[in-house]
Amino acid sequence: MTTTSAGHPDALAQLLREGGLRVTRPRVAVLAAVNAHPHADTDSLIAAARREVPEVSHQTVYDCLGALTRSGLVRRIQPPGSVARYESRIGDNHHHVVCRSCGAIADVDCAVGHAPCLTASDDHGFTIDEAEVVYRGLCPDCAAAPTP
Repeated sequence: MTTTSAGHPDALAQLLREGGLRVTRPRVAVLAAVNAHPHADTDSLIAAARREVPEVSHQTVYDCLGALTRSGLVRRIQPPGSVARYESRIGDNHHHVVCRSCGAIADVDCAVGHAPCLTASDDHGFTIDEAEVVYRGLCPDCAAAPTP
């Protein structure tokens, strides 16, 4: 496996071990793809993983994404109106801003800085440990584009 800009394969293998996962070429390729392409959808991750492991199947990539998500190495997000997307920025309860026009997604740090970021007006007895906020608007490119 080649070294990618998202990290050395040995470092990715170590992350997999620390996450309690067996190290396989497809898992290393999928984790590298998620690291290199934040907020990518499954089809984009399949294409990226196939650059490293050409024979990897769609199902194997789905299985890898599921295992990586369950182990906490990857976060699955699904902004309203969007397909599922994956990112490797985990553990900080950050939020996202989504362009209404092109669908671009960017990370937004917590408004308060402490998880869960927001205090519910009524927690209904739940012990809240995460808040998910999606900001919507136009990205700089779409906002600057002439309107038809």
